[in-house]
Amino acid sequence: MSETRSARPDPNDEGIRLQKVLAKAGIASRRVSEELIDLGRVTVDGEVVTEQGRRVDPETAVVHVDGVRVVLKEDVVTLVLNKPRGVLSTMHDDQHRPCVGDYLAERRERLFHVGRLDADTEGLLLLTNDGDLAHRLMHPSYEVPKTYVAEVQGPVAKDVGKRLRAGVELEDGPARVDSFKLVDSMPGKALVEVILHEGRKHIVRRLLDHVGYPVLSLVRTHIGDVQLGNQRPGSMRVLNRQEVGSLYKLVGL
Repeated sequence: MSETRSARPDPNDEGIRLQKVLAKAGIASRRVSEELIDLGRVTVDGEVVTEQGRRVDPETAVVHVDGVRVVLKEDVVTLVLNKPRGVLSTMHDDQHRPCVGDYLAERRERLFHVGRLDADTEGLLLLTNDGDLAHRLMHPSYEVPKTYVAEVQGPVAKDVGKRLRAGVELEDGPARVDSFKLVDSMPGKALVEVILHEGRKHIVRRLLDHVGYPVLSLVRTHIGDVQLGNQRPGSMRVLNRQEVGSLYKLVGL
C-alpha cells in the first residue's frame, strides 16, 4: 500500500497578494500597484519583487516602494502634536500639571512621545506606537536633525553662526549646530533658525545663551522633513504616508 505524503505548503500561497497590500496601504490602486511591481520599484525584505503572484504577511514583511518604507500594519500610527508652552512632555503628572497625556485621553492607541520638549519650549512633538521608529529617532547615532526658531535678544552679530557651527564648550562638553540662520531682525530682538541633531537638555537655549543671546521664546518646527506648518497650539494630526516614509528612511528602516 503506497503512503500518501502531504505536500509542503508553498510560502507564496500564504499571506496577501502584494498589490492588494500596497493598495490597502494607500500607495496606489491595485492596477497601478501591479505596474510598480512590474517596473521593479517594490522590494520585500530587501529583495526586488517583479512577479504579480507574490504574497506577503503585513505583520512581518518590510516593504519599500522607490526606496521608501511602507507602513503595512493598520494599528501603527504616528502623530504630530503642537505642544503648547507650559505643557510637560510626560504622559502623567502627579502634581496635575498640564502634560502631553492630557491631549491623548480620547485616543485608543497606547502612544508615547518621541523625545521631549522643555516645558517652556513649544512646537513639534512626535507621538507614536511604533517602538522601533521611536527608538531610532531618539538614538544619537542616527543624528536626526531638528529645527528650531528662537526669539532672542538682539541684534545678532554676523559671526554668531560661524561660532555655533564651529562649536562651543558647554559645562557638559562641546556642542555645535548644523545650521544657523537669521530669520528676522527687530528693535531689541531677533528671530533665528537653528538646526542641530544634539539631544541634550536645554541644548538650544544653552548654546544661544553661551554666545550672548538669551532665548525669549523657542519653537521646534521640524524633525527631519516632518514640519509643524500652521498647526495651532494643542492640535494634533496624523502623519501622511510620505511623512512616515521620510522618517523611516532617515533612520534606516
